Amino acid sequence: MLLIFLQKRFDFAMNTVLVVEDGLTDLELICNCLQQAGYSVIKAKSSEEAEEKLLQSQPDLIFLDVILPGKSGFEICREIKSNPATNKIPVIFCSTKNSEVDKLWGNMLGGDAYLSKPINQDELVVTVKQLIK
Repeated sequence: MLLIFLQKRFDFAMNTVLVVEDGLTDLELICNCLQQAGYSVIKAKSSEEAEEKLLQSQPDLIFLDVILPGKSGFEICREIKSNPATNKIPVIFCSTKNSEVDKLWGNMLGGDAYLSKPINQDELVVTVKQLIK
């Protein structure tokens, strides 16, 4: 039983999330929440930095703010989902732009979930767990 627990724990700890967020407070909150839930986190504060991080590693999930310096999260998602090398990576949008139109737009561009700010940490962890299988 302990071996099964350790194996699940080890597999779970291997999951990596790329968090793309330009707000330092939100970035730290999201990253701390994910790390406490057992995920490895890669941080990016702009669209350019996110693109660099994607070239360096392939995360299991991408957490995208919509409003970013450079390209918007919507533009980044469209590029991720149109690239065969990255199109299977789940994308969670997170933004203060939380109207139904924004959520519909995010879904149309290939987003797998859309969370509103301020972040509900329990909802964040549940959503990530659902998308990383």
